[in-house]
Amino acid sequence: MDHTISNLLRIKEEINLNNLEINKNITPKIIAVSKTFNKDKIIPLIEHGHIDFGENKVQEAMTKWSEIKEKYKNLKLHMIGKLQTNKVKYAVKIFDYIHSVDNLKLAQKISQEQVKIKKNIKLFIQINIGNEDQKSGININDLEIFYKNCTQGLKLNVIGIMCIPPNDENIDKYFSKMNELKEKFNFDELSMGMSNDYLIAAKYGATFLRIGSKIFGSRN
Repeated sequence: MDHTISNLLRIKEEINLNNLEINKNITPKIIAVSKTFNKDKIIPLIEHGHIDFGENKVQEAMTKWSEIKEKYKNLKLHMIGKLQTNKVKYAVKIFDYIHSVDNLKLAQKISQEQVKIKKNIKLFIQINIGNEDQKSGININDLEIFYKNCTQGLKLNVIGIMCIPPNDENIDKYFSKMNELKEKFNFDELSMGMSNDYLIAAKYGATFLRIGSKIFGSRN
């Protein structure tokens, strides 16, 4: 068995045990974050039956995934990195989900480009949950109006919210707040948690976990 498969199975088992301990029945989907890893590392997971994969650069995704997605029609590719407006026309072609909608200009561009190719991409609004100047995302206080602009004004298919929390000891606080926002706005999906904190994210109701190194190993 390839190490990526055994790693994935181990993570799923940890999540199941975690759910039993806290009496939770939500089983989040795992996005295998394959950025910087080549096809040889990815194919074993696909052949095993895994369908959700994540990339953070549009050009890398196009080069790596165009041929793979042509062969494996059921795959779902997630854009998890910051998306520049000048890359949107390429992103909407290759990705099925975009997790990093963080400003109105970007939302408008996504709306325009997906109309051109008759595609309805599933979107997450990125929340700057720690109010960090260096990070992208919508301020919590601006979420309601931004959400309305996206869904009512631009007719975008916003299915949830996403965050990349500060790297400090308050991770429970940030994930708990994200869960509150999900419930308040009745979002279906919650994208949070990575290789170092996915069990905590699962505890607070994450429906998508973005896990890379814990599956594929260390990046060069």
